[in-house]
Amino acid sequence: MPKPMHRSHSFRKLKRVTSTGKVVVHYERKKNSLPHCGLCGVELNGIDQDLKGGRSRRTNSRLFGGVLCANCTAKIVTMRSRIEQGDMKLDDIGIKEKAFVLQLVSH
Repeated sequence: MPKPMHRSHSFRKLKRVTSTGKVVVHYERKKNSLPHCGLCGVELNGIDQDLKGGRSRRTNSRLFGGVLCANCTAKIVTMRSRIEQGDMKLDDIGIKEKAFVLQLVSH
């Protein structure tokens, strides 16, 4: 029976053959995946994969940095301005975009 810490899916099983011919299971922690955009799913640029370093290496210091890509951020900002000017209604926006637009409108 494996240890309780190895029963989670954050470890992957690696079957290895030792020099004596026995098959042994080694456990290795999975690598972190790259961060993705919350709307379109594109990999985010400018963010290190390993979490070493300061806060500026882990996220961008702009609006929705580390959450949305630059293209989606631009779309959200234009939607907000159109809603504030009255050219667009909040009901015309999709569910995913609505959460980010409401976050901008509240500030």
